[in-house]
Amino acid sequence: MAEQRRVFTKEFKQEAVRLSNESGKHINRVAVELGVPRSRLTRWRAEAAADVTEAFRGNGKRTAEQERIRQLEREVERLKQERAILKKSWALSRNRSRAVSADREA
Repeated sequence: MAEQRRVFTKEFKQEAVRLSNESGKHINRVAVELGVPRSRLTRWRAEAAADVTEAFRGNGKRTAEQERIRQLEREVERLKQERAILKKSWALSRNRSRAVSADREA
């Protein structure tokens, strides 16, 4: 039977990082005491060091910058669709005006 994946809270991760940074113990020792792999603790430390305010957001939670990029990408897509519609309507109206002027000449 597959082993269930352990989930750690944001508070646990923050405390683990604090302990590994401030306790004076080697990172391996802290990891063993907490019961987490050293590589995971190392990754948590790197994440916390990169951006303290945005560290340990959780799955699916974007940073403010990522959310802004997502909004802008959606707006660009909407504007592309609007532009395509306008191009088609312009082409149709141009064809109609040519047809009308051709009828007048005939």
